[in-house]
Amino acid sequence: MKIFAIRDGADPAARDLAYLLYYEGAKKFYIELPDDADPWETPLLLSSFAKQGVHSVNSYWSELWVRQRIVPPDRQNIQQILKELHLKEYDEFPLLLNAMGRCAQDDYYLAPLSEGQLPQEIEKRFELRVEDVVPLQDGQLLVFFRNGKVKKCDLYAYFRKHPEFGVLQKNPAYFRNVQMQTGGYGVAWGERLMIADHELYSIGKAIPLAAEDFRLFVTERIVNAQEAAELLGCSRQYINELVKTGKLTPIKASEKNTMFLKSDLLRRLWMS
Repeated sequence: MKIFAIRDGADPAARDLAYLLYYEGAKKFYIELPDDADPWETPLLLSSFAKQGVHSVNSYWSELWVRQRIVPPDRQNIQQILKELHLKEYDEFPLLLNAMGRCAQDDYYLAPLSEGQLPQEIEKRFELRVEDVVPLQDGQLLVFFRNGKVKKCDLYAYFRKHPEFGVLQKNPAYFRNVQMQTGGYGVAWGERLMIADHELYSIGKAIPLAAEDFRLFVTERIVNAQEAAELLGCSRQYINELVKTGKLTPIKASEKNTMFLKSDLLRRLWMS
């Protein structure tokens, strides 16, 4: 992860007005605002978040701020620019670094920081980042947070307040495709449907379960087709036949592998 302070070149004190975080593997940007961010001093586009009291700016709006500071991909001479910068393709991050975030519209620029240089108030937010998420039935998520808390989040009320999420209520299969946002900033369905980590933490109800408990359950209670055959004392072909005839239901099936609950296999063993 690369970290930069966003500063105003016209400010003699060179204060940190915001922080830009870049996750290289995913090519995702996030911007963090100080707790006491002044909307009048905060860079344009980000000031609206400061007014709303939102301090972690999601990847969509963070990337939009970055794109405002670099040459656009539809620039007439973009290929020549990329060639001069030794870039094989359009890439926001090296384009941003080329001028360290400076552009003609204002005096803001980027100053590199190490992780240890982030303010404690920003570091504390990382405790609420999402470590894992499991979709449940009826619009609920089981969310594991970095601080060790596990919460069950009923999102139906949230969906009613945000009509754009209506597609998730109408299509349970789509809801089950929930993914963690890069860096654990929340969960997402595609590029536009996102729920922030702090919102999930507020919505959710804590349950007495730790992430390690869940991992142990997966390790100890989920088996593949070969393990299922060994447990039932039969061949993998017979396991496949049980699945085809509906006598055994896998929890997940693909061309390469099929997974079963160990308890389902034991029940079949008891009844055979």
